[in-house]
Amino acid sequence: MRLERQAFEEVNVSGFSHIDQEVAFFTQIAALVRADDFVLDFGAGRGEFFYDEPSRYRLWLQNFRGRVAHVDGCDIDPAVLGNPTLDEAKLLEKGQPLPYEDERFDIVVSRYVFEHVSDPEWLARELLRVTKPGGWICALTPNKWGYVALASRLFPNRVHSRLLRSVQPHRKEEDVFPTAYKLNRPKDVRRFFSGGADVFHYTTSAVPSYHFGSYFVFRATLLLHRVLPPILDLVLGLFIRKHERSRDS
Repeated sequence: MRLERQAFEEVNVSGFSHIDQEVAFFTQIAALVRADDFVLDFGAGRGEFFYDEPSRYRLWLQNFRGRVAHVDGCDIDPAVLGNPTLDEAKLLEKGQPLPYEDERFDIVVSRYVFEHVSDPEWLARELLRVTKPGGWICALTPNKWGYVALASRLFPNRVHSRLLRSVQPHRKEEDVFPTAYKLNRPKDVRRFFSGGADVFHYTTSAVPSYHFGSYFVFRATLLLHRVLPPILDLVLGLFIRKHERSRDS
């Protein structure tokens, strides 16, 4: 946050920059949610933003509890059971169906989870199953061809925590998980979801997260982001709308 305050004066006003990628993503979702919606936070984890987010507005955008009818959350990590942003939390068993009835949710939200999925066919089938016709699956994930994802794939998962301690000093070790990068291109997402849904996407490179705590690296990375072609953008935003019944019949 200190580096952002130096680079973007507006951070001193609102707590976030005008190019904040999480604000942009969750603002899109805010335009979709209604007070009577049922929402699933897929891969909710411990709800780290509730504890670590300094901006009240960013916290409000990401926390759906109290804004909708009900918020369910699930994860393979037992930390999800203590997530304070959920009305109900469930622990997942790897490879097993999601513990929800068909067509329960109006909106599924998944923040930085798709990159960890090793079985994209299972994920697409299960998320589409629990989403209502016309409902949305909204995911924010690293772009497979962004430099962060490329660098991550150069090193085995077992050393990621050690590397991140230097590159991303504010990242907590309990928030680091093995990556697979099997659902991190629009082409791959359409391959698994398009049979039952329309897939919309965008890419962006916004505020640097990997900078060794150095202001020089932070500014240099900002400059790099301005000249990157879209295919090399860091982040992929996905909005997947399940077909209405009439289209599935």
